[in-house]
Amino acid sequence: MAVYTKVSDSVAADFLSGFDIGTLVELLPIKKGVENTNYILATNRARYILTLYEKRVNEADLPFFIGLMRHLAAKGMSVPAPVADKEGRLLHRLADRPAAITSFLPGASIEGHVTPDACAEVGRALAQMHVAGADYHQHSRKNGMGMESWQKLVADCAPDADKVQADLRALIENEITFLAQAWPVGLPQGVIHADLFTDNVFFDARERCSGLIDFYFACNDSLAYDLIITMNAWCFEHHAAFNVTKARAMLRAYQTIRPLQDAEKQALPVLARGACLRFLLTRLYDALHADPNALVSVKDPLHYVTRLQFHQRVKDCAAYGIHE
Repeated sequence: MAVYTKVSDSVAADFLSGFDIGTLVELLPIKKGVENTNYILATNRARYILTLYEKRVNEADLPFFIGLMRHLAAKGMSVPAPVADKEGRLLHRLADRPAAITSFLPGASIEGHVTPDACAEVGRALAQMHVAGADYHQHSRKNGMGMESWQKLVADCAPDADKVQADLRALIENEITFLAQAWPVGLPQGVIHADLFTDNVFFDARERCSGLIDFYFACNDSLAYDLIITMNAWCFEHHAAFNVTKARAMLRAYQTIRPLQDAEKQALPVLARGACLRFLLTRLYDALHADPNALVSVKDPLHYVTRLQFHQRVKDCAAYGIHE
């Protein structure tokens, strides 16, 4: 989430008149994240989220995202539910951007230390999402941040990579060569979140998972790849050490809902390397092409260098606290 497009109270109030959810009380920008413009939209009845979709989101993909959130919400999952206007439409235009209003979820993302119990909560919630999304067939979406995009990002970023860290260019070029040959195929597929970082999971006062948000990288891909993206995001400490206790808690909790196949377990180290390269490259691209006018902080790509180097040393899934 971020703020790229400014929306005035008067424009928001006029936009809101097309809905039957009350009148505008307050419009607050949300500055976290890097993808879309988001506001908390408070009416005299309830709070909502107003999202304006920016340049990285292909407008043709929006029916997939909006439909998925609606599908998961109907399955009983705590996710942002799209709000229809008075004519039943879920997608709109505002400030020359595609836009949508969704429900506001209670809870908050974790601030500070992530516990193994929190990792278990996230593992269960992700597995529940994978199961709930198994019959989402209204739309499908290829992973736009898959191998083809990594290769393009390497070409875009490699020439300037060593300005960020010495020998970074060689690291990413060698890694993309390895992954192009080793990437696993034939693993169970389904709808994945693809971006389940700590700021995209809400917890309640009892430290139970109360919601998943930000589905704008969601796509059809390997379910185990989604799990390993999440493990990478939650199970490394601030000093870059891997916490196997957290990983074990997450992976075991996930498997109470959807057990991993042997082929998935065997593939985890390579999937982990791919997940690291994907976020290293997108963060590196953002660092090299930062918009000084955007009200958002660029995330450090080097966090994923240390993660990648860890996974390069891993031989099998026992390093993650589980066994084949």
